[in-house]
Amino acid sequence: MKDTMDEMIEEFNGTVGLEKGVIINVTSISGSSTLHDKLTMAANGDPGAPQLPDITTAYPKTAVALVEKGLLVNLEEQFSKKELSKYIPRFIDEGRYAGGSLYVFPTAKSTEVLFINSSIFDQFSEDAGVTYDDLSTFEGIRNAAALYYEWTDQKTPDIPNDGKTFYVPDSLFNLSLIGCEQLGSRLLKDKVIDYDNPDVRKVWESYYLPAVQGYTAIFDGYASDLAKTGDIVCSTGSTAGVLFFSPTVTYADNTTEEARLTILPYPIYEGGKKIALQRGAGMCVIKSDTKREKLAALFLKWFTRPENNLRFVSSTGYLPVTEEAFGDIMLQEIDTVSDDNIKKLLTVARQMQTEYEFYISPLFDGVDVLQSNYEETLRSFAQSSKDSYQSLLQEESPQMALSDSTGGKYNEFRKVAIK
Repeated sequence: MKDTMDEMIEEFNGTVGLEKGVIINVTSISGSSTLHDKLTMAANGDPGAPQLPDITTAYPKTAVALVEKGLLVNLEEQFSKKELSKYIPRFIDEGRYAGGSLYVFPTAKSTEVLFINSSIFDQFSEDAGVTYDDLSTFEGIRNAAALYYEWTDQKTPDIPNDGKTFYVPDSLFNLSLIGCEQLGSRLLKDKVIDYDNPDVRKVWESYYLPAVQGYTAIFDGYASDLAKTGDIVCSTGSTAGVLFFSPTVTYADNTTEEARLTILPYPIYEGGKKIALQRGAGMCVIKSDTKREKLAALFLKWFTRPENNLRFVSSTGYLPVTEEAFGDIMLQEIDTVSDDNIKKLLTVARQMQTEYEFYISPLFDGVDVLQSNYEETLRSFAQSSKDSYQSLLQEESPQMALSDSTGGKYNEFRKVAIK
């Protein structure tokens, strides 16, 4: 991403920038968490804080903090209605705060998709009869995960109950958030999780129960790490994560094999709507003076031209932000992409752009704490119940062991999670 951005800034400086008398200088390169801390320090005027730049990448929680300090330019003052009409409306809407003013301009977005290691899945599919179509729903993934556990368990008949996990979501909160939306309801009510909603319980159990049985991984990290060691076959996660999947799998015995990646649209619950999460950051312009603000907007306009924007996203795993970029230009770009995984990703993204509704994650004070608490508590409950389940298997049938290790846990979970 850095290399591509550097190349594009250099091109801007040598063309449009040269013509208009403006030079873009990169003053800081940071991950999202560090960037948030730096900008918050600068906004608060903390000792040792860096100087605020003219343009910054910002995720929603950072942008809100800057808006509250009155530090961001309302970009609708820099773009005409005709110019804004070229962008995908929901991408523009995500950047509106404080009464609808546009403070975060979409430069690259992402959604979530299903990543599959075909090298492993194809072997399993041939023996078990599970197909890629079966993975289009979460119920299908759960059924496939149970079969995969049995299939791998049978490979070591002298070691009982050592089957492998099949699936993991990158974010348990996103899994629940979008699952409820697909089923026609909401995870949150009055800024708290609505545990009385039966759909909330349904999506909670869709992760919890197979995790207890060893079908789904319990993991605090990114799925691409588990994929590198063959500890999962498929995962749901951000399109931007495509760059982190290794081309090989290295197993515990130090043997390796090629990891062929297949990318499919985000799964849905049976009978549910095709809804996926809209993710990603945008760029903000810091208030300074009329001339600097106008020139900063000039760069945003150049960077998000369809041909330029596609050049950026085709090397990073993000999605373009204009209607035109998703059309014929994207088809042409896909044909020229050398990275096979990016090519697959753009093809799926184009399909989802046509077929799916995209949901913007709610933003309010404390949502980060709410999400973290939900995920940490769910992983803890799942691990504890899994340990109990494995122990009970020594004396009970799988069905009885599952019942005894998970009975009443949803109500216990909600009591702990809402504290």
